[in-house]
Amino acid sequence: MTVISGHAVAIDFETANETRTSACSIGVAWIENGRVTGTEEHLIRPREPRFNPFNSAIHGIREEDVADAPEFPEVWAALRERVQGRLILAHNAAFDVSVLRHTLTDYGLDLPACDYLCTVMMARRAWPALTGHRLNHLADFLGIALHHHHAGSDAEACGRIALAAALEMGLGGFGEVERTGIRLGCISPGGNSPCKGGKASPRRPRVVA
Repeated sequence: MTVISGHAVAIDFETANETRTSACSIGVAWIENGRVTGTEEHLIRPREPRFNPFNSAIHGIREEDVADAPEFPEVWAALRERVQGRLILAHNAAFDVSVLRHTLTDYGLDLPACDYLCTVMMARRAWPALTGHRLNHLADFLGIALHHHHAGSDAEACGRIALAAALEMGLGGFGEVERTGIRLGCISPGGNSPCKGGKASPRRPRVVA
């Protein structure tokens, strides 16, 4: 059986409102050599605790739920050293990595130095014939338990989807994804570059002569 080598961390943010500095929950799932080895979920009190009813209707978190929660710097202090240098996985990484970047910058904290990989792009490459590649659709397709829009559950599902997609594409490690046409993104104190990959064309049946 193929084992996906290396270490990664899947992350998921829920936000209080439309701004990228309003994280109210973070989920992280730690991945070690082909297995999800642990999952965490932390409530966060945004610097500006303005909760949009639309956001609360999605994730169920309200201002009173985070009244006694720590602000992001305290939560990040417990995660920073473990995240540093790992590959970050996120489903729609453009959103989650943006929340991480903007929140760290808002508090004047250094960005970690990490590559990152969007698992939506992975899923499109692995299963191009699927009609949708949203987190809940993929969880149903793969039989992954999911409490959708709960950050810890979303992060764990993201990690398991990444592992399944890597196996489907015959990868020995997440870094090999670049041979599928996906380019890893990068976040660092010195600058950032996006994860790129686009949509894959549906696979054509193989013709045997």
